[in-house]
Amino acid sequence: MSRVRAITRAALTQRGVIRHGAAPEAPANGAHVRRLHGSRSALAARILSVEELFSRSSLQGHLRRMEAEYERSLQRVGSAQPEGEDLRSARARLSALTPLVLRARELRVKLKESEETEALLQDGDPDMRDLAEMERDACQGRIQDLKRAILSLLIPAEESDMSDLVLEVTAGVGGQEAMLFTAEVFDMYQNFATFQGWGFDVLEYMPSEIGGLRHASASICGPLSFKKMKFEAGVHRVQRVPKTEKQGRMHTSTMTVAVLPQPTEISFTINPRDLRIETKRASGAGGQHVNTTDSAVRIVHLPTGVVSECQQERSQLKNKETAMKVLRARLYSMRLEEETSKRYQTRKLQIGTKGRSEKIRTYNFSQDRVTDHRIGKTLHNVHGFLLGEELLEEMSVSLLEFSEQETILDIIEDGASDVK
Repeated sequence: MSRVRAITRAALTQRGVIRHGAAPEAPANGAHVRRLHGSRSALAARILSVEELFSRSSLQGHLRRMEAEYERSLQRVGSAQPEGEDLRSARARLSALTPLVLRARELRVKLKESEETEALLQDGDPDMRDLAEMERDACQGRIQDLKRAILSLLIPAEESDMSDLVLEVTAGVGGQEAMLFTAEVFDMYQNFATFQGWGFDVLEYMPSEIGGLRHASASICGPLSFKKMKFEAGVHRVQRVPKTEKQGRMHTSTMTVAVLPQPTEISFTINPRDLRIETKRASGAGGQHVNTTDSAVRIVHLPTGVVSECQQERSQLKNKETAMKVLRARLYSMRLEEETSKRYQTRKLQIGTKGRSEKIRTYNFSQDRVTDHRIGKTLHNVHGFLLGEELLEEMSVSLLEFSEQETILDIIEDGASDVK
């Protein structure tokens, strides 16, 4: 796509683009991946309204192209050609396009009905005008429902959105202050999981000497957990006067967050012959079993070199199960990223993985603000944000809505470019 869209500030009050959490009935286009574009300007990002999206000629043109493709697929299915790959492909495409096309056609009918109702509002009979107003309101409500449904159907379903996840946090630049902030962020996500009604099981926890956190991971399970959490991946920056600072100077520290979809046994399998499993004695704080039994487990995936370790439990068997869960999540995330890279080259499923240096979010305590640099959204009350409840939920909704909007704009504008 040749044109880079201007981005203005995200506003949660313009939330009408997509109903949060609404899943499409069927993918209406190719296998596009929902994403945010880190390469675009983050000075401001505005979530467009439903009407603004439907006023774009590129959207109207895309719907016409989808309807034309629907008609072609319908003709192929209805022809007398023998069963074959082409016929199966036409049936699959017809099934995918049907929900979108039916709603687009109903929308045209309702728009026409709305125009006819407007004419009745000029009637001299008061009773007729009242009936026309009621009919107009009902018609407008249905039009808005249809437009939202169409936008939702334009967003392809992602298998990983329905996954549980493994969350990893790691202290970055800033020494002990970075570790203290990492502990606060990890607690924030644990509170967010509780707020959402998700399960939160700690897999690894490596504390620092003064109560901070060097590295930790957790398994989070619950409806739409990965979908809501995936945009948390990246570098988080904190600006504040640390507890360890004696002269009152402001410090800047960082930590990284990784969000890995947790696959099921059915969707992803690992050959046991590809694993090297090692046991060793646990180290660090932990009670009598530390340095006395070979309970710690280290698993190496030989083809990729990916390593997973666990020493949280006293039982070697439990540590092995936990290490395998983390290993599976890391390998699955690698596979998803490889598939995404093949289709979109530099575009990634997640933003700000461990290897990237861009700060996705800043927590500034002196200004009492939290700013997400990808969409330019700022919320005040940094302590309230770190509670991991309403304010984090508000940011999560904004990121998801802006990502869905960007996906829609990419699909319709890429389609328009192909036609040209």
